[in-house]
Amino acid sequence: MLQVNKPPSEINRDFAEVDSSPSQTLTSYLAIVRRQFPTMLAISSACVILALLYLFTAAPLFTSTAQMVIDTRKVQLFQQQSVLGDVAVDSATVETQVEILKSENISLAVIRDLHLIDDPEFTGSGGGLLGAIVGSIASVFSSTGTLSEFELTRRALERFEKNRTIRRVGLTYVMEIGFTSSDPFKAARVANVIADAYIVDQLEAKYQATRRASVWLQDRIKELRTQASAAQKAVVDFKIANNIVDSGGRLMNEQQLAEVNSQLIMAHAATAEARARLDRINDILKQDIPDANVADALKNDTIVKLRGQYVDMASKESIWAMKYGSDHLAAVNLRRQMAEIKKNIIDELKRIQESYKSDYDIAITREESIKGSLANVVSESQLTNQAQVALRELESNAQSYQAMYDNFLQRYMESVQQQSFPITEARVISSATTPLVKSAPKSLVILAGALLGGLILSLGAALARELSDNVFRTTSQVEEQLGTSCIAILPALGAAASGPGLGAKLLGGKLASKGNPQPDLLRYLIENPLSRFAEAVRSLKVAVDLNSIVRENRVLAVTSTLPNEGKSTLSTNLAQLMAHSGARVILVDSDLRNPSLSRALVPDARIGLVDVVTQKARLEDALVVDPETKLSILPAGTTSKLLHTNEILASKAMHALVTQLRSQFDYVVLDMPPMAPVVDVRVTSAFVDSYVFVVEWGKTRTDVVRYNLRGSPEIQDKLLGVVLNKANTKLLARYESYHGRYYYQKYYARYGYEE
Repeated sequence: MLQVNKPPSEINRDFAEVDSSPSQTLTSYLAIVRRQFPTMLAISSACVILALLYLFTAAPLFTSTAQMVIDTRKVQLFQQQSVLGDVAVDSATVETQVEILKSENISLAVIRDLHLIDDPEFTGSGGGLLGAIVGSIASVFSSTGTLSEFELTRRALERFEKNRTIRRVGLTYVMEIGFTSSDPFKAARVANVIADAYIVDQLEAKYQATRRASVWLQDRIKELRTQASAAQKAVVDFKIANNIVDSGGRLMNEQQLAEVNSQLIMAHAATAEARARLDRINDILKQDIPDANVADALKNDTIVKLRGQYVDMASKESIWAMKYGSDHLAAVNLRRQMAEIKKNIIDELKRIQESYKSDYDIAITREESIKGSLANVVSESQLTNQAQVALRELESNAQSYQAMYDNFLQRYMESVQQQSFPITEARVISSATTPLVKSAPKSLVILAGALLGGLILSLGAALARELSDNVFRTTSQVEEQLGTSCIAILPALGAAASGPGLGAKLLGGKLASKGNPQPDLLRYLIENPLSRFAEAVRSLKVAVDLNSIVRENRVLAVTSTLPNEGKSTLSTNLAQLMAHSGARVILVDSDLRNPSLSRALVPDARIGLVDVVTQKARLEDALVVDPETKLSILPAGTTSKLLHTNEILASKAMHALVTQLRSQFDYVVLDMPPMAPVVDVRVTSAFVDSYVFVVEWGKTRTDVVRYNLRGSPEIQDKLLGVVLNKANTKLLARYESYHGRYYYQKYYARYGYEE
């Protein structure tokens, strides 16, 4: 708690630098909860009490539920070729059925079947105490006439739709029908009737739809039959007129064209083959003797035989010419025979050439003939194709009319069957049963919600109170907001007890205590030396002594921001503590505007500080000494006619008086006026060593204190610290637990301390 004062510039800052770590933030929130715990408890308790009142007054409601499913197997079996179109059970279909269940048509059917307009639950004020109260209030402002049947029906419908719930179960084909009522049997009955009404409505809708479709289809079939017959007759007449004959699904000219085209291809291939043989034989004729491969290729036995003879003779001729010479008769005969054989081979090849040439001419002639036939067929086909365009249009028109006729005839037969055998896709899979437990109000949910809402509301109220609590309550607030140390926290003292006070004991009882409103507060430390108040004043005395190491602290001025913050009580008890410990101490009432200390201690004093400063009286004559503590008191004197008290305090005579007191006493305690109303404190900085600033705990606003200190730099330079006075020790424990009563009562009691 004791520390050297921070630089005055820190008081001028708008916000203090604080730790913003998560642990520090959590600690700050916990501190807020601890400080505002009674408020939060009251708000939370109020919310819970309101929830309990609602639970006790609200009528119990019971909800019964039935389940219905769209059977896809029925859809596939009976409605695969429905007159209303193909049925696809998808998500949109199920959602559509849910909306149908919510429709007024179904609701009004249930209201009519169960005669709900005669039920007070649907046309009355509702159940429970709250319902009766609301109904009574509504009856006051509504007309007193009897409601018509239509008005009763609309009121019942509104209440019915409010208590009914229709929803789809997940992504399935199951629909859940629920109804809430104060009567569990009625809830189950209504839920089942809703399901039955939906099924009956679906059957009726399908019957009406199929009946209307049958009538319309019957008329349409007659028209389509006539149109289909006319279209078929037009196709036949067009074929006769254009000589179009079908054979196996194909036109005759198309078949002829295909056959002629095939023949032309074959003729062209034969011509090419004949040409290739002729060219080959021409190449062979250019050779003297064809080789073996050519002979084999021609497949002519005569040529093969003659060539074999020629080869044998050529071999013999070569042998004999080498043996007997080329002019030998045998060699010459062989050569002559070889020439004869060669001539025979050439003649045979020419005969084959003529044969191949004849085949080639025949192939060319045949190909030209087929080309002529193809040209004639193509010409005829082109004429037929032109007619085919109109024919295809007529056939397409006829097929369309016939298909429409067949389709409508089939649909008509189906509609007739469905009229005699109606069926719906929906069926009930779980009927509603009588509920055994109420569905509303949910006690646990309401209590939990009330508790949670109360906690949230109380936390908001706590934060609002914290943000609006612009006062000093902790030492850390003093240090952060003012940049100076908090020397002590003085507890709030109770009402003064009866008995003589300090004024009655001064000078052996010669000075009576007249008009002293709180005599015991000015002497509280002497009468209760082991109290917490006395210990806090001692901590102030220790701070004065420790700070004297840095600078002289013999002339102390005690001031505050506003009046009635307890500065006079503190200065008196501090002076008595110093005097009781053996020091020479003088207490000077320097509040010349409102000398309340003089009126409380020496109400009959005729001379005082003003008289000494103006040299109308001596110091010794103006002093009053307490016989018990030896405390010297210098009252203010007569100040009723003074207009410029600051001039008196700033005068040289005042300086001289303080210098004289400094030489005669160990401590000079000046009870100064508050800073906000008057400026007297600022002129005393020349002869005051240190200032003790008193702030009333939980009352004086921080901005007022900061403003006054910021405007008085001469006081900031000599500010010893701040004392928080009139602290509520019970509430203080919520802000700073180590300042609460718990630690004093538990640990300090062993030293004889008392609260």
